[in-house]
Amino acid sequence: MRNSPIPKEIVTIIETLEKAGFQAYMVGGCTRDLFLGRKPIDWDITTNARPEQILHLFSKTFYENEFGTVGVVNEDSQDETLKIVEVTPYRTESVYTDRRHPDQVRFSDKIEDDLKRRDFTINAVAVSLSKGSIKDIIDLYGGFADIKDKVIRTVGNPAERFAEDALRLLRAVRLSSELGFMINLETKRAIISNADLLKEISQERVRDEFIKMIMSPEPKKTLDLCHELGILKYIIPELEKGIGIEQNKAHTFDVWEHLLRTVQHSADKKLPLELRITALLHDIAKPETRRFSRETGQFTFYGHEVVGSRETQKILERLKFPRKTVEKVTKLVRWHMFFSDTETITLSAVRRMIVNVGEENIWDLVNIRMCDRIGTGRPKESPYRLRKYESMIEEALHDPISVGMLKIDGNRIMEISKTNAGPKIGWLLNTLLEEVLEKPELNTKEYLEKRALELINLPENELRKLADIGKKVREEKEAENIKEIQKKYHVS
Repeated sequence: MRNSPIPKEIVTIIETLEKAGFQAYMVGGCTRDLFLGRKPIDWDITTNARPEQILHLFSKTFYENEFGTVGVVNEDSQDETLKIVEVTPYRTESVYTDRRHPDQVRFSDKIEDDLKRRDFTINAVAVSLSKGSIKDIIDLYGGFADIKDKVIRTVGNPAERFAEDALRLLRAVRLSSELGFMINLETKRAIISNADLLKEISQERVRDEFIKMIMSPEPKKTLDLCHELGILKYIIPELEKGIGIEQNKAHTFDVWEHLLRTVQHSADKKLPLELRITALLHDIAKPETRRFSRETGQFTFYGHEVVGSRETQKILERLKFPRKTVEKVTKLVRWHMFFSDTETITLSAVRRMIVNVGEENIWDLVNIRMCDRIGTGRPKESPYRLRKYESMIEEALHDPISVGMLKIDGNRIMEISKTNAGPKIGWLLNTLLEEVLEKPELNTKEYLEKRALELINLPENELRKLADIGKKVREEKEAENIKEIQKKYHVS
C-alpha cells in the first residue's frame, strides 16, 4: 500500500470493534485502491458484530437498510470520503430473484462466507490492522494477484455472479475503464452470454453506471468495450446506429468513431458530465438524416441537430436523468452547429446565438465545438476561425461603454435641476461620462449630482463642445476594449 496510510477514522472504527471482542476487516474497493496506491472514494469495513452491536459501540450512526449495513458518522473528519463509513456484518445471501438484490440475507460469524458472495476477486481481499498498519491479508480468490496483474475476474463462476446481480455486467466494464484493467476471457464470455439480463435492471441503475463510465479517464475505450461485449444496446442502443455511417470529406471517421473520439476529448479536457454527454450525443441523429447529394458528390446531414436534440431528450429521459441535465444537454445538441464563417458572420448573429443557447451555456457550446473538431481527426482544437468566433462572443457579451454606467440618469438630472427634457440633458450625461472614464472614482451619486448642477448652467454651445469631447473619449475607450479582447484571442 505505497504512499497510502490508513486514515485514523478507519483505524479507530476497527480498533473499537476489536476492543469489544469482534473481528473487523477493511474490504472491497477501498482495499483494492489502497493496494493500487489510489485514494479510495469510499470505505467499507466488515465484521462479525451484528447491526445492534455495531450501533451500541458508536455514538453517531444510522441504520436504514435490510442488509445489516450501519453507517458510522465521523462529523469532524476533514475528508468527505470518511464522513460516513459503512460497517457491515459478515453475511451469506440467498438467490437474487430480481437480478439485483438477494431475496434473503443471513449474518455469519466467518469472514470466508462474506468474501465468497462478492463480485470480483479484486474486491474480495480483506485486510486486518494492528496499530494502524496491516496485520493480516485474507485473499481466498487470488484477488491480490489480479490487482497486481490488472485483471478483472469474478469470484467463482462468472455466470452465477452475473445472474445474481446483472448490474455486475456493467460494473466489470466500468472498473476495467476506471482502473485500466483487462477483463479475463472467461468473465468476458459470461458477459456476452448474459447481456440480456440487463433488461431486468432499472434505468436509474444503468444510468448511474453509465455516468461513471463516461466520467472515467477512458470513455472511448469503455464504450468500445460495451459494444464488443453486447451491452451497449442496453444503455444507449442509438449509438450503434452510427457504426459504418460514412460522413463527408470534413470527417476522417464514421459517425460512431467520431462520437467516441469527441467524448474522449471532452474527458481529456476534464469537462463536466453535461458536456461529456453532449459530446457523445451531438451527432446522434446523423444516421437517419444522412442523404447523398449528387450535386456535390457528398453526404449531407441537414437538420441533424434538430432531430438529434429530440432524440437526445428521449434518451436522457429514458435513463431518468434530472430535468436540468436533460434541458441543458438537449439545448447544446440543438445549437452545436452554431459555427460559421467568421468572415461573413455579423456581431448581431452572434448575439442571436447567445440568446438561443443562453449566456450561461455559450462557453460550454464553444467547448463542445472544440471537442467536435478533434473528433473529426483535426490536429488542433482552436484554429483562427474558432478563436475569432470566441472573440466575437466576448465582444457580444461585453457591456459597451455608455451613459447607462453612470450612477445618475436623465430623470434625476431633470428632477434636481428643475429642467425639462431636451438635448441639453444628453450633452450633460456625455460630459459626465468623460469625467468618469478619466477618473472612475468620480462615479458616485453625490459627485455626479453636484457636478450636474454646475454643468446645467453652462451655455449650450459650451456644453455641446464638452459632450463631443466626451463622446470621442467613449468611442476611443470602447475601441481599446475591443482591441484587448481580440488580442486575448490572437485575432484581429
